Amino acid sequence: MSGSDGHSTPSTTPKLWTRWLLLIGRVILGAVFVFSAYTKLKAPWMLFAISVNSYQILPEHAAELVARTLPWFELLLGVWLLVGWKLKWSATTAAALLAVLLSAMFRGYVKNLDIDCGCFGFGEKLGPLTIARDVSLLALAVALAIGVALVSRKPQVS
Repeated sequence: MSGSDGHSTPSTTPKLWTRWLLLIGRVILGAVFVFSAYTKLKAPWMLFAISVNSYQILPEHAAELVARTLPWFELLLGVWLLVGWKLKWSATTAAALLAVLLSAMFRGYVKNLDIDCGCFGFGEKLGPLTIARDVSLLALAVALAIGVALVSRKPQVS
């Protein structure tokens, strides 16, 4: 909305900026998920299974199941974020997925496992930089989920 002079009124400016920030956040996060899926899907699934198995959390058959399905889920989630479909759900799901993956990474790092992260395919070593990057992505996903929830709230009528 604009005032009589054609400029945005103070009450609409924050909402416009918020929507732009949410758009930028979901595009960045969606692109990261799509790229992550692409790097895993273009290689044989067994390479990703080796990365998943190296965390020593899941039995081998479960690691294989994760290696076969997680890249497809990441691709779907990334596309949902990019197009803005069911944004509350997709942003919350992205935050939850990143929290689970980050906890596995942190566990592997604390146990001093010399392993591949598996985040963007095979060959990226788990270390402080990969953890810092994923903490940043988790913060973005949480901010996106909270922002979407706040923007979509209906105003309270007094």
